[in-house]
Order: sequence, then C-alpha cells, then structure tokens
Amino acid sequence: MADLREPEVVKEKTDIAIGDDTAIGSGDVEIINASGHRDQLNRQYGIFSICGMALTVDNAWVAIGTSLNVAIYNGGPPGVLYELLVASFYYCFVAASIAELVSAVPSSGGVYHWASMTPGPKYGRILGFFAGSLNFFGWLFDLASIAYVMSELVIQMYSLYHPDYEIKAWNIFVVLVLITWICIGITIFFNKYLPYLQQFGLFVVLAGGLVSIIVLAAMPKSHASTHSVWAAWENSTGWPSGFAFLAGVLNGAFTIGTPDAVTHMAEEVPHPRKDLPKAIAAQIILGTITAFLFAITLFYGISDLDAVLNSSGSFPLAELYSQATGGSRGATFGLLFIIFLSLACCLIGTFLTVGRTWWTLARDNATPFSGFFSLVNERLSCPIPATVFTGIMTTAFGAITLGSQAAFSDLVGSFVILSTVSYALAIGGHLFTGRKNIKPGPFWMGNSGYYINAIAIILIVFFDVIFCFPASLPVATSTMNYNSVILVGVIAITLFWWLVHAIRKYPGPKLGGYLETLDGRIIEPVDV
Repeated sequence: MADLREPEVVKEKTDIAIGDDTAIGSGDVEIINASGHRDQLNRQYGIFSICGMALTVDNAWVAIGTSLNVAIYNGGPPGVLYELLVASFYYCFVAASIAELVSAVPSSGGVYHWASMTPGPKYGRILGFFAGSLNFFGWLFDLASIAYVMSELVIQMYSLYHPDYEIKAWNIFVVLVLITWICIGITIFFNKYLPYLQQFGLFVVLAGGLVSIIVLAAMPKSHASTHSVWAAWENSTGWPSGFAFLAGVLNGAFTIGTPDAVTHMAEEVPHPRKDLPKAIAAQIILGTITAFLFAITLFYGISDLDAVLNSSGSFPLAELYSQATGGSRGATFGLLFIIFLSLACCLIGTFLTVGRTWWTLARDNATPFSGFFSLVNERLSCPIPATVFTGIMTTAFGAITLGSQAAFSDLVGSFVILSTVSYALAIGGHLFTGRKNIKPGPFWMGNSGYYINAIAIILIVFFDVIFCFPASLPVATSTMNYNSVILVGVIAITLFWWLVHAIRKYPGPKLGGYLETLDGRIIEPVDV
C-alpha cells in the first residue's frame, strides 16, 4: 500500500506530535505529516478560525431556510422541526466517528486516507480510492449547489427594488460565474487572510442568526398558532406518514451533514489532533441549535405559507421575510444581506474544502493529470491548479441549469448519499477490523467506539436506502429520485479510472506521522 523505502528507523524521544506544527531548532529534521508528505501549506488556522469554517461551511440555519420550499412537503412545519432533530441525532454518531479518525490521523485527505488505513493493507488501497472519489464528487456537487443558491439570492436582492424585473435562468448563471471566479480569486490570492474571514463567518453565523431570530420573532404583527408550528402535520408526498417523515430526514441531513468539512484542512491547523474534533463538535451542536431556533421563528412568522411555496422570485425565503416584517423592503433586504455575508464565507470555505480534497488525491496519483493537480504555490500556500479546477467544474455544473433545472437539482441533491457512503467506508473499515489499524489520538472513544461506529454505519445504510426512494407519489419522470442513479454513475466512473489507471499506477497513500532526517533516516516520535 505504501510506496516508501525501508530506511533505518531511529527512535528518539521528541515532543512533536503527529500533525502538530512544533518548531525544530536544529533545522536538520523535516516534518512529514500524517498524510505522508512534507507540509506545503501554512498552518495558519487557530481554534476560532477552524471552528468558524466548520460553522460557515455547514451554515445550518441558512440551509434550513433556503430549503424550506422543499422540506415543507414532508409533514409541514412540525415535519421540518422534528426531522431536523432526527438528522442531528443521526449525525452525532457519524461526527463522533469522524472526529475520532481525524484525531488519530489528521490528513487533508480525510475520508480517503482513513478508508485506506483502517481496513488494513489488503483492502485499504481500493476502498480508500473509492471513498476518496465518492467524497470528492459529493463535495463538488454541494459546492455547485451553494454557488447557485448564492446566485439566486443576489438576483432576489436586486429584484426586491426592481419589482418589474423578470428573472431568467441565464441571469442567475451569469451571476453564478461572477461569484464563482471572484471566490476563486480570493481563495488563491488572499489565502493568508482567510482565517480572519472564517472568524468573521463565525460571527455572522452566530450573531447574524441571532439578529434574524430576534427580528422574525419581534416584527410580525401576528404569529402563527402553536398548533400549526408543532402539531399540524401536513403530508403532501403521497407516501404513508411514517415513511414521509423518514424521507424528510434528508432535508435535515442537508442542513447539518458536513462533519468532514474541516478535516480537509488538517495540514493547515497547528494542532489538528485536538482542534479538529472540537470544530466538528461545534458544527454539530451550534449548527443544530441555530437551525432549530431559526426554523421555529420562521414558522411563527409565516402568515401565508402558500405564498412562500408559490413565490415567483428566485429565493422563496424573501417572501417569508417580507411577510414576517410586514412587507418592509428595507428589513427584508437587511435579513437577506445577512444571508449573503454568511453564504460568501460558506462558499469560500467550501472551495477550500473541495480544492484540498482534489489536491490530496492528486498528490497520491489518484486523479487524471495528477502531476499538474498536485502542484502547490507555497508562497501563496494554495494548490492553485486544484482550486481552479473546482471553479471550472462549478461553472460547468451551473451551466446545466440553462437546459434543465431538474437535472441540476438531482445532481447537487446527491451530496448526502455520496458523502455518507464515503464515511461508511472509512468507519466500517475501522469497526470491522477491531479498531486496531490506527493509533489513538487525543479524542478516542475506547470500547464505546464500537457501539458508536456500529450505530453510525447502521443509520447511514438505513437512511441512504430511504433517501433513494422517490420524493412523492405517484412517480413520474419529473419526480423520480435519481440519487441511486448518480451514486452508481460515480462508482462506475471511479471503477473505470481504477481499471484504466489506478490498478497499476496508484500506490495508495504514504504512511505518515513520523519525522525524517535529511540523511534519509526515520525518527518515530515517542510522545504522540
């Protein structure tokens, strides 16, 4: 699996932990990080900036607001609220399992690297290859979705003051292209300022969410009844109510389901083994709280739900804001601007995540043109070719909306399925080999980890099967759920590349987490 030579191993006591950025005074030792490579990116993300990135990429309260016109059909307001809680409970087990893995092996490859290591050398090479591909495509589709939502928001903010403006698909696409390449430029050329941007994003998510909640709670002249918010079950899917509820958990999963986002920044955090599990916990806990409170105030502020669902604008949440603020254009614009700021931080953070994911795969010769995509500009601390590639793919996916909005929605809607299957490969490999193939990190669940990992796997399999059923009955071509088709398609593409290239030329990830002297010896840290 590893493509390392077998040099003389010299054990020396050192206080340098795997993945930690501790200075070495003599200058004759080169740090090889947990991915098996020399650090090429600056370790510039402290605990606040990495927690900020975890929360902004997840962007939970914004996500639940922007998906309201879809989520509402699986039970009405009570369905949205209770399904979010179920999804959060589900992802707690997944997040804990991922936090344990990143604490032990803080690699930018994340799921890809863990799925390569946890099953052992016999199966790790192929499982890691497929896990990395599924994880990358899932994040790439999610990136396109965020870019499109932000484009819709910008168009809606413009049309708020231009009521005669007729929104067209090409308008949204042009805005998507502009936003995408502005964000790419910022990600590449202003990389050293991005930790501060993520700290600002942390402020926007928490303070902006609080302001939005207060405004929505205080401004409406009348509020919806408690019964309509908490008990008025409205199933518009055609499925039996129990199944409709389980299928609706998908909307909650989109809201909270990004626990591995910050793991792809492991090589840019000074103390990843301790800080990344904290960031994952912050994302799940604070994301759930803010999304749940925001959803409650939204539903209490709605006076005409049908008007929200049938809104002619590009961003249905604007209609809800207008109702809650008594038709105040200024207040509606202000609330939308908070979302704009939040989405800007979210989109840049997601470009970071996706670009680093593709770069780490290329670094191990798992992608086409790997020599090119593995290049890093160390002065800018950015893998520029991989980052630009994410921009090109986002633009290409955005162009799909010019022909078929439904096709685009099906594509980006597969994020939850693709990402959780990749998680299952890593967590499953860890569980079914007795949790013994990686050395424990600071966050280690001990014997309870067996149960938590097992529950995570069971929930992933159970809900992914549910999420592949059609969203509503009767089933028609326009309402068909293509998640399973997209999953099979990504697996087929990955299998093709495995047979054409990887089976012969892909060595698997290197074994990292040691120190290597410049004369070729290896020093294994004692204090890890």
